[in-house]
Amino acid sequence: MDLVRLQTIFDNASFAILFATALVYWVGAAFPRVPYLPLLGTTGIAIANLCIAALLGARWLEAGYFPLSNLYESLFFLTWGITAIHLVAENMSDSRLVGVVTAPVATGITAFAALTLPKDMQASAPLVPALKSNWLMMHVSVMMLSYATLMVGSLLSIAFLVVTRGQKIELRGSSVGTGAYRDRTYQLRRDGELVIPAAALSSTPTNPQAELNGSTATAVLNAPTVAPVAMPLSPQRLSLADTLDNISYRIIGLGFPLLTIGIIAGGVWANEAWGSYWSWDPKETWALITWLVFAAYLHSRITKGWQGRRPALLATVGFVVVWVCYLGVNLLGKGLHSYGWFL
Repeated sequence: MDLVRLQTIFDNASFAILFATALVYWVGAAFPRVPYLPLLGTTGIAIANLCIAALLGARWLEAGYFPLSNLYESLFFLTWGITAIHLVAENMSDSRLVGVVTAPVATGITAFAALTLPKDMQASAPLVPALKSNWLMMHVSVMMLSYATLMVGSLLSIAFLVVTRGQKIELRGSSVGTGAYRDRTYQLRRDGELVIPAAALSSTPTNPQAELNGSTATAVLNAPTVAPVAMPLSPQRLSLADTLDNISYRIIGLGFPLLTIGIIAGGVWANEAWGSYWSWDPKETWALITWLVFAAYLHSRITKGWQGRRPALLATVGFVVVWVCYLGVNLLGKGLHSYGWFL
């Protein structure tokens, strides 16, 4: 069996399937009443996940070590993690909007790995002495899974900002899995109905002419003369926003312990290989920044009770920081973790 040719087949197949799946999710978002598109999108992600797993398995058999030693392998492992977490998030939320944001990102990563990287960076090579350790699988795999998980959670937060159109919609209870809405300006309504601000009702003066019957006073209220205000977000959109907020919180809550374990394992491996637990290498520094950003996210939600727009903005910053930590430092900076110096 030609394992190299098999890898080429699987990486091209995974790119083609993810590209088609991204189109399916976008068409499904534009035309939600078209049947079978949600099932087709989920099936495409699952098949792409299996193709990438087969690619990594063939790579493992060919090279004789866990395939996480270069950028090509780590990009495909990252895509495998994103598609796996996508399936988890989609099952938890029962919303196909998850694929609208995750499928294009997975497609872009696969295209970069398969079509952009030079052939010498795609080929497997013997491990350098520092990588000949069981910590390669422990540290790098956990770090890549944490990146994938945090990326998916951050993408769902970005989707929340898009769904709510940047408005300050206050949610209550999504951190524990229940949903309720409190909006100081608008009341919840069905599509097509008009609502009147609650403040207008509370400030309506009573009619000064009141009929007194014995000890009972009856006041007649004049009808409020305020223009009806239409709520900009429908209940369906609010329900979707609550789901995205809840699932992004749970996914990031899963990725943060993985990131913590990966950093600790990296410190132990660094001490074994280089005699120091922490050397302020650019990768280590940005890993610490990533940890602090998502620690701030979880702290704001758990202890401060933040929900909705503010933590979503923080998670959006985290999405950028994860990419800088994973790819920017490796490609643009010199250090112990660099794949190449592009400057």
